[in-house]
Amino acid sequence: MKLKELERPAVQAWSPASQYPLYLATGTSAQQLDSSFSTNGTLEIFEVDFRDPSLDLKHKAVLSASSRFHKLIWGSFGNGLLESSRVIAGGGDNGMLILYNVTHILSSGKEPVIAQKQKHTGAVRALDFNPFQGNLLASGASDSEIFIWDLNNLNVPMTLGSKSQQPPEDIKALSWNRQAQHILSSAHPSGKAVVWDLRKNEPIIKVSDHSNRMHCSGLAWHPDIATQLVLCSEDDRLPVIQLWDLRFASSPLKVLENHSRGILSVSWSQADAELLLTSAKDSQILCWNLGSSEVVYKLPTQSSWCFDVQWCPRDPSVFSAASCDGWISLYSVMGRSWEVQHMRQADKISSSFSKGQPLPPLQVPEQVAQASLIPPLKKPPKWVRRPTGVSFAFGGKLVTFGLLSTPTHLVPQACPRLVFISQVTTESEFLMRSTELQEALGSGNLLNYCQNKSQQALLQSEKMLWQFLKVTLEQDSRIKFLKLLGYSKDELQKKVATWLKSDMGLAESPQPKGNDLNSDRQQAFCSQASKHTTEEASASSAFFDELVPQNMTPLEIPITKDVDGLLSQALLLGELGPAVELCLKQERFADALILAQAGGADLLKQTQERYLAKKKSKISSLLACVVQKNWKDVVCTCSLKNWREALALLLTYSGTEKFTELCDMLGTRMEQEGGRALTSEARLCYVCSGSVERLVECWAKCHQALSPMALQDLMEKVMVLNRSLEQLWGPHGVSPGPATTYRVTQYANLLAAQGSLATAMSFLPSDCAQPPVQQLRDRLFHAQGSAVLGQQSPPFPFPRIVVGATLHSKETSSYRLGSQPSHQVPTPSPRPRVFTPQSSPAMRLAPSHPSPYQGPRTQNISNYRAPGPQAIQPLPLSPGVRPASSQPQLLGGQRVQAPNPVGFPGTWPLPGSTLPMAYPDIMQPGSTSLPETPRLFPLLPLRPLGPSRMVSHTPAPPASFPVPYLPGDPGAPCSSVLPTTGILTPHPGPQDSWKEAPAPRGNLQRNKLQHLPPEKMERKELPPEHQSLKSSFQALLQRCSLSATDLKTKRKLEEAAQRLECLYEKLCEGTLSPHVVAGLHEVARCVDAGSFEQGLAVHAQVAGCSSFSEVSSFMPILKAVLIIAHKLLV
Repeated sequence: MKLKELERPAVQAWSPASQYPLYLATGTSAQQLDSSFSTNGTLEIFEVDFRDPSLDLKHKAVLSASSRFHKLIWGSFGNGLLESSRVIAGGGDNGMLILYNVTHILSSGKEPVIAQKQKHTGAVRALDFNPFQGNLLASGASDSEIFIWDLNNLNVPMTLGSKSQQPPEDIKALSWNRQAQHILSSAHPSGKAVVWDLRKNEPIIKVSDHSNRMHCSGLAWHPDIATQLVLCSEDDRLPVIQLWDLRFASSPLKVLENHSRGILSVSWSQADAELLLTSAKDSQILCWNLGSSEVVYKLPTQSSWCFDVQWCPRDPSVFSAASCDGWISLYSVMGRSWEVQHMRQADKISSSFSKGQPLPPLQVPEQVAQASLIPPLKKPPKWVRRPTGVSFAFGGKLVTFGLLSTPTHLVPQACPRLVFISQVTTESEFLMRSTELQEALGSGNLLNYCQNKSQQALLQSEKMLWQFLKVTLEQDSRIKFLKLLGYSKDELQKKVATWLKSDMGLAESPQPKGNDLNSDRQQAFCSQASKHTTEEASASSAFFDELVPQNMTPLEIPITKDVDGLLSQALLLGELGPAVELCLKQERFADALILAQAGGADLLKQTQERYLAKKKSKISSLLACVVQKNWKDVVCTCSLKNWREALALLLTYSGTEKFTELCDMLGTRMEQEGGRALTSEARLCYVCSGSVERLVECWAKCHQALSPMALQDLMEKVMVLNRSLEQLWGPHGVSPGPATTYRVTQYANLLAAQGSLATAMSFLPSDCAQPPVQQLRDRLFHAQGSAVLGQQSPPFPFPRIVVGATLHSKETSSYRLGSQPSHQVPTPSPRPRVFTPQSSPAMRLAPSHPSPYQGPRTQNISNYRAPGPQAIQPLPLSPGVRPASSQPQLLGGQRVQAPNPVGFPGTWPLPGSTLPMAYPDIMQPGSTSLPETPRLFPLLPLRPLGPSRMVSHTPAPPASFPVPYLPGDPGAPCSSVLPTTGILTPHPGPQDSWKEAPAPRGNLQRNKLQHLPPEKMERKELPPEHQSLKSSFQALLQRCSLSATDLKTKRKLEEAAQRLECLYEKLCEGTLSPHVVAGLHEVARCVDAGSFEQGLAVHAQVAGCSSFSEVSSFMPILKAVLIIAHKLLV
């Protein structure tokens, strides 16, 4: 791909690799003339900034030269100081050698010319700096003259060889060896290359082709192998590149033949020794892979010869080419599309012809668009290949590769590269505990597992939690929970009995005698008991007579007027309510409760409530809870210091249906109102209730930082609690919540990362439909390889998208399923893409025979979606198959689905075609009712003008359609009588005419279908998701218009506002590809942020990856607006 270009008839030289920023020096070529036929020479320096998307180079400096140049070279001579670290050497006519100080050229301060030497007798065409000693410069000219210049002392250069020893000839090229600093080679037109040893000052070997047709135009040393070099021939009879090894100099190692005419220049990549760049008289630039002797990159044929190609020393993928037509171009071998340049050229031409009105979109054939694609290198270059690499793979696998022990150039091409796959385990304790848990779950011996965990726990809270988890696996769990909380029935009975015994001992001590009723009754019952034991043989009647005590006080009923008298009267009359009131008034609570019990449940409940309200003591609140059984209030109002007692109350008294909810409420309150300690204790409530989800959420609050061991602790508790719930409710009664599923998925991922794939898969919930679980299960299954042979594969967790299918098959299959087609990028068509405008709004045509693939007819219009990019393509369909959704619009801008119920082959009607209208109250054949909302169906196919490109299909049988008008619609008849239906068939005549066929039965009237005037159509509204796009671009245009000062810029902005309407229309139509729409929104975000450089980069990326015909109407002008905004700094 072309990156930069410069119109200069000049030779070129790159700045050294250590130079930043990157520069390109140009000197007026001595072998070329411009249009002015000037013989003056100039030396210019340009900055190369690849961040700038434009093709222009930044001009940095210019200097008049005393001579035009045959060769230019940039060296890095000096001791590192800025003043002497950059030198440009130029070879001119008449043996002139000129040295320039680059720093002085750029600063325009001091004299830039270091020296001018005229030692040679001819034109200096060969120059090269020694790569090891930057002060040594080799120069070559006519008569076999080769001088070695020391830049520290330019007075007397070193001369190689003796003229008397060799026939004089021109020096075409010079090159220092890249491994041995004392070796220099020279190429001659006779076809030979001479290798010089500067230590001996004589040639050590001469290489020549025996065919005598080899006219050397260039040579280059191998970057890595000291004894190898390449020679290229400019003879059209033998346009070859020869690779020589001096150790075997009798014939070349390889001969590269792909150019059809003589080769003009060669350049060997210093970043990848396998890449060789050549240019020739056939106007081709080729990049060779010397390892395989094939062309791995080919630039499209140029308009003229390129006499010099050079790799960029700093950016290895870039090279420059100087052509004979006066252009210097910079290219990248990584490949890209030429559409950016084509769009730029088309934009320039369009701006010259458009006069305020945008031109119609350019229709580019697909063949041309495909031909503009330039593939990258066929092999990855060395600078993108990693010498060593390491990557973690799924399942704890570590994939590594590295450098070989032998140098790369010594390794044969077919040598295999080794890739090592190893298993990495970093959490050995985690795996051990996971294995123990898996074994306990598999054997079912979880009681011992919980017991061991309780004994190993260091914290009391952990010990208690494991004891609770153990109890969940046992019978009578509530009683055992109470024991763990410190409340045991057996211990309580022992304590009460001990207390009662001590109380009876106090009662046997001497007490003052009294005459109360209780003592009399006690004596009476005692005497009766003794008498009964001594006279067992008496008759039963005598026995019952003796039951009445003989010495008891007679019963007296108070009849006084005090409270006792009133109470007596109430009891005698059976008025227990007033009696209870009197007792409560006198605070005779015991009498009140006894009487209320005799008066029924309601009276007892009221009496208990009033008693509890009046009688306040330490135990009264607990009595109230037990009596009233209002456990929710207990949970919400109890002090959190007594959470154990509250949990014990729930375990003792709460019913099964409310127990889980109440325990969860208590635990939630402890989390929210208590500290960290109570949050940890809340887990006991969740264990009692069996709430795995809340247990996981509580754990997450206590463990903000996730560690493998902490997650292992959680999974042990979760799995034990899950197993207890399975025992209680069955295996299908437990379904994990989102928090539990998330942690289980994390746990399985950790196990998989340690290589335990089978164990990880066993912990995943089998019936979970959440995408992360399904994806992980699928990945674990396939990662196990042969270990799961014979097992059923899990369902594929991703939606399948058919890639590469034709448009017709995609759309047909989507409607066979009764669903909308997915929005996919349309496949390229062999014919030019022609936009077919949608027809004017039309009402639905009801088919007389419903299609077997036709979906429900009563659907809400709001459920319909905008058509995809493929909706505008005409499709030939077989009978009974509906086309994909190409949805016309109602007048209000609302889109509805427009399937073809008949399946005739044809296209959508053009604007102005006849529009049949359907009355919504007409009943459709085969359906019971019609929705009130009118629908749209595509019209029957029209005969296209000119030869059709459609695929021929057998025409379907005609179908009948009701075609009445809506009252008040344009073109509707003025009669109030509803017109009858007719049968419509494709008319063989013009495209805008229709003809009615005779109806099979009944008297049918003929109605003329009339046009809807296009000017009456309302403008389509931009979809809401694209409103921000339009707002951003319009605001940018407004800011630029306010900041622009010259008339040309303002006219450009006015033109941009008009041409961007094409973009908005395409957004309304929904005809843009998804990646284009996404790129435009990204550009709008960059515009809103003021980052116009980033916006231009995104613009270039979208334009390079899109079809030219799709974006040519708006992308060039959008780029122009971004450039204007960047310059105006709006």
